[in-house]
Amino acid sequence: MTACSGNGPQSAHAQAPPAMPVKVEIARPVPVNDASEYVATLKSRDSAVIMPQVEGQVVQIFVHSGDRVPAGSALMEIDPLKQQATVKSQESSKAAQLANLTWAQQQYERTQGLYAAGVVSKQDLDQSKATLDAAQAQMESLDAQVREQQVQLRYYKVTAPRSGVVGDIPVRVGDRVTTSTQLTTVDQPGSLEVYVYVPVDRSGELKMDLPVDLLDSSGNVTAKSRITFISPQVDNTTQTVLVKARIANQNDSLRQSQFVRARVIWGTHQSPVVPILAVSRLAGQYFAFVAEPQKGGTYLARQRALTIGQTVGNDYEVLQGLKSGDKVIVSGTQFLVDGVPVIPQS
Repeated sequence: MTACSGNGPQSAHAQAPPAMPVKVEIARPVPVNDASEYVATLKSRDSAVIMPQVEGQVVQIFVHSGDRVPAGSALMEIDPLKQQATVKSQESSKAAQLANLTWAQQQYERTQGLYAAGVVSKQDLDQSKATLDAAQAQMESLDAQVREQQVQLRYYKVTAPRSGVVGDIPVRVGDRVTTSTQLTTVDQPGSLEVYVYVPVDRSGELKMDLPVDLLDSSGNVTAKSRITFISPQVDNTTQTVLVKARIANQNDSLRQSQFVRARVIWGTHQSPVVPILAVSRLAGQYFAFVAEPQKGGTYLARQRALTIGQTVGNDYEVLQGLKSGDKVIVSGTQFLVDGVPVIPQS
């Protein structure tokens, strides 16, 4: 009967659960960025908005959206007929005044000869000189007016101020435009600037050359830069401080006026990290299993509640719940319960 009862110490030892082999990673502190993410806007340093300098009706458009144009090339033309008529009228007035000036010059030279011969008085000579001076002044005035109207005539042909790519063209042939009408844009491929609006409560931490990363929708870094400008003023409406950083857009993957995610890196600190796959979540709380050493060289799986910080690659930053040197169990966690014996394997 004693043999069949199974209450002896050897029987109890036989019923203990066997130790489970598990893979572990040693929790080591790694540098983690102190960073904040903001919605930012990209703006081109080499983008020109084209507006006419005169009013009128568009009669020709020489380019299409997306065309590459050199500096000075014609983009479109505004009806110049009225201005051409004005220039022709001014040139006719100038020609008539040139004839008057020639006659006044001849009269003055003739009066000089008569005055030298004693035929006319000094008053007649002075009057002839005054007529010549008035004709000369009128001629110079008309000449300036002709040049002004000719310059004005050139404004009726809109040209590219620089080489680049033509943007959207919202106007059509026949549209009437004013000096406030946007005709198109000419963008020169190259560097952009990211405009980041930082809340005023963090403005005291801003300084030149702080790192700034641009992130895509998946959180991957698409471009790196550093702060090159910090506004001395706070935006009264949003209570933010504008900072800028230059972005090298070498593969033209970014666009003017594009919204992006910008991460400002304030500094770095050391924190232990744990693989994302080793962490479970229950009722909003994060947990991980750690192999704790026992007397006799054995290990038990212990569940730890974690306070999670940032995501660093494929790991979570652990703010509380782990310390450097802990053996974090990274395999078979779905089969573990608190206190089960384990055999850690690297």
